[in-house]
Amino acid sequence: MKREPNRPLATLGVRALETLSEVMRTGSATAAAANLGMTQPGVSRTLAQLERTIGFELFYRDRGKLVPTKDGRLLAEEVEFALAGLQRVANLADDIANSAAGELSVVAPPSFAEGVLPAIVASFLQKHPGVRFNLDSRSLETSRMMIATRVVDCGFMKMPIAGDDLHCEPLVSSGSACVLPARHPLAAHEVLTPDLLRDAPLILLGSGRQWRIQVDQAFAGYRLRPTVAIETHTHGSACALAARGVGIAIVNRLLARAYLRDDLVMRSFAPPIVHQYASVTSINLHGSRLVSAFLDEARAELAKIAPDD
Repeated sequence: MKREPNRPLATLGVRALETLSEVMRTGSATAAAANLGMTQPGVSRTLAQLERTIGFELFYRDRGKLVPTKDGRLLAEEVEFALAGLQRVANLADDIANSAAGELSVVAPPSFAEGVLPAIVASFLQKHPGVRFNLDSRSLETSRMMIATRVVDCGFMKMPIAGDDLHCEPLVSSGSACVLPARHPLAAHEVLTPDLLRDAPLILLGSGRQWRIQVDQAFAGYRLRPTVAIETHTHGSACALAARGVGIAIVNRLLARAYLRDDLVMRSFAPPIVHQYASVTSINLHGSRLVSAFLDEARAELAKIAPDD
């Protein structure tokens, strides 16, 4: 038997391969037809067409029975691998369509990545266990560049955010608070003002940044200057130092939540200083199911862990 001219092997149809596999498995064209939702003559025609395409016989016809040839068995073994591979492709396509597989890269400020994102990522991966996750922490400018150039899929940044190459969506707002040991005399107050903190050694973050300028302005409103005992750069270190009793930390309430321990309490700081964060993507990112699912999860989780901020 010769192959049909001008019929490359690449034109072998998936249906024909499925038919061959089912006939090999069941040993009967009738049984194969029932399993595949075909008629018995349809199975016979499909096998005959396949034989003409490949140029050799797959079965002997012996008194109405189909007996596999040696070449037929050899081809059928490879067909099983091919069909299994196609099924894996179909399964992966379904997973991607349902945001159940793939890879997601996210960048965020260190304190946000350490204090807020673990709960969001854990909740997201519980629903999408096939996703590979990469979480990075960089400076503001580096984060902005990584998001704009799509080195990462999305990120979280403190507002305001400059740049017409970014799409920003406000995500969560948080007030400011003081973290101090539960045994500290000032822990008796629900709200701590610069006047109450006038003689207290303070642990402050973000020297030279807008947040720090706002703290200084709050004290200036009382004609005071903060007594800075320690300058630091992360909420984790600020809370750890407060736990040691070396000072009272003035922090972002949302970011400090993760570092509270039994011996620490959080008290509101007034006048209010509000921190607003946004989810950020490249203006050129369109229709990513995985990013949309992750940001939806972030909004839902933040609504639970920061309902009052």
